[in-house]
Amino acid sequence: MASDNTGKDWSTLDKDLHKISNIEYATNYVSRPMVGLGIALVFIVLAGLGAGIFFGSYPSNMIVIAAAAFGAYMAINIGANDVANNMGPAVGANALTMGGAILIAALCESAGALLAGGDVVSTISKGIIDPAGIADSKVFIWAMMAALISSALWVNLATVVGAPVSTTHSVVGGVMGAGIAAAGFSAVNWPTMSKIAASWVISPLLGGVIAAAFLAFIKAKIIYQDDKIAAARRWVPVLVGIMAAAFASYLSLKGLKRIVQIELGTALLIGLAAGVITYIITAPLIRKQSEGLENRNKSLKVLFGLPLVFSAALLSFAHGANDVANAVGPLAAIVHASEFGDFATKVAIPTWVMVIGACGISFGLFLFGPKLIRMVGSQITKLNPMRAYCVALSAAITVIVASWLGLPVSSTHIAVGAVFGVGFFREWHMERRLRKSSANRPPEKRIAPEERRRRKLVRRSHFMTIVAAWVITVPAAALMSGVIFLVLNGLVN
Repeated sequence: MASDNTGKDWSTLDKDLHKISNIEYATNYVSRPMVGLGIALVFIVLAGLGAGIFFGSYPSNMIVIAAAAFGAYMAINIGANDVANNMGPAVGANALTMGGAILIAALCESAGALLAGGDVVSTISKGIIDPAGIADSKVFIWAMMAALISSALWVNLATVVGAPVSTTHSVVGGVMGAGIAAAGFSAVNWPTMSKIAASWVISPLLGGVIAAAFLAFIKAKIIYQDDKIAAARRWVPVLVGIMAAAFASYLSLKGLKRIVQIELGTALLIGLAAGVITYIITAPLIRKQSEGLENRNKSLKVLFGLPLVFSAALLSFAHGANDVANAVGPLAAIVHASEFGDFATKVAIPTWVMVIGACGISFGLFLFGPKLIRMVGSQITKLNPMRAYCVALSAAITVIVASWLGLPVSSTHIAVGAVFGVGFFREWHMERRLRKSSANRPPEKRIAPEERRRRKLVRRSHFMTIVAAWVITVPAAALMSGVIFLVLNGLVN
């Protein structure tokens, strides 16, 4: 009997331990999201403490500390939302793992911000409001603080609902709303705002058209050829050379302005030289890589994998060099006004502000970025390396064209618009092929129009959510900023 009781005791103990294990697993699962929030909160606190150390002797020390904390919060949200547009296609095409994408993006975004970030930023976000309309520097500081808080809150909300939005447009809306609340509608530069509103349409359309055009070229010249591998040996080095030329020109114009000022003609020559050199290097490599590959579409994905990784890294570097400066612009304006007691149209961004921006982006990407990366990379439309490459190449070319034309486009809108362009082109191309094949089939084997309409390659729910978020970004950020400014100004006065 004793042995029987002992066996029952052990059985009961095993069941209790199993229950405890289940509780531990459940606790870990529930608390996992809290870990990211905790790390983000620690970074925000450290950013504020660091600002206090730098500005310990200033009377407005607490304002700078608060602004640095909100600037860190904004940078985290940029990493969680904006960076996904550059890495999403590469992850969706399985050219990069999620961990590899996060590592590359964190390094390239930080390098772009710290090494090639713009040393001068418009404190009023590209002339949105006239500082002369705000006579008191304290009012200006609260306006910039409201813009910083509102833009960060809006990007955070967009990340929660799974909508990639433009952080630059969020800052624009925040500055505009605070300016209206502080000095009325006359303080806003409405011609500039009209250009930004036009960019909501121009950016995604231009990115989508260019991406679809490259995909159509790849289909015609490589995929639908009898000898796909021979066609790839001929055209893949050309496409990689075009990519190198585009990125070299773009980085020459935008990414190296802290080191040297390069004119447009010189940038084009640099791009041409980079494209030719890349073609010369790439052609034998592609030829060697293609040896032994089967004559099918799956083999082509291997040839586009490495160029796609490089394009994603270059896009992240370019994003860090340009968009980060715009995002921390209000923080730089607050620091300048607190230090000198006045405000200027343009100020230099202190190095510690750029460090907050770069580190915040890395933390945000690592902690919260995978959600948007998956959405952009695989949930809008199915991407393979060829389609993802078209997205990356379109993003680079569109930004260059827009910069030459002076259009205030959004890199977010361009990248996501390019994904939609690829998806809608696939839908159109599939519908055209179905119509041709149905015409040659007997009536009983033809696909019904209702069935063809159900075969959509772009998820309409994501399309409507993202477009709606784009449309209301500036008004929503402006409304939030105006309310926050009135609250802050009322508490102080």
